Amino acid sequence: MNKPPFADNPARVCAFLDAHGIPYERFDHLPASTTEDCKRVERQIGCAICKNLLLRTTNGSVYYLLMLPLDRRFVTGTVSKLLGVSRLSFASPEEMARLLHTSPGSMSVTSLLFDAERRVRLAIDDALLQETYLGCHPSLNTATLKIPMQAVTAQLLPALGVTPEWIHLE
Repeated sequence: MNKPPFADNPARVCAFLDAHGIPYERFDHLPASTTEDCKRVERQIGCAICKNLLLRTTNGSVYYLLMLPLDRRFVTGTVSKLLGVSRLSFASPEEMARLLHTSPGSMSVTSLLFDAERRVRLAIDDALLQETYLGCHPSLNTATLKIPMQAVTAQLLPALGVTPEWIHLE
């Protein structure tokens, strides 16, 4: 029987976290790819799950993984201006698969583990810093990892070799 695409992602993400001593709890659940699904999981595990968007400049020369609170609206012009780039648009599912080895509804900060070419920059709404924990998919939407936000900023991002661009959205 064939495994679904990216079925090994959670094991690879958890192995990476374990190897770097990054604390987390794993919660397996039904697929959670919509905002409503994620709100249900938030209530179950007791932490915020953020919205993750893969964006690209018009010419495709720059990609961003944007993390923002689940209830925060994405306004292309505002985010583009804050990042100092030309107008951003959504990357395609094919670009997501090629760059981050994941699919829509499954992407999170842990997907940067699969960005071997380091093509994707990370932008984070600073409102997420107020959260004690970050809930994120391990690059597959049938599980959520609950990671202390302090561990995300002090351990996970450096282990991934990522320096985020912090932005403030209203």
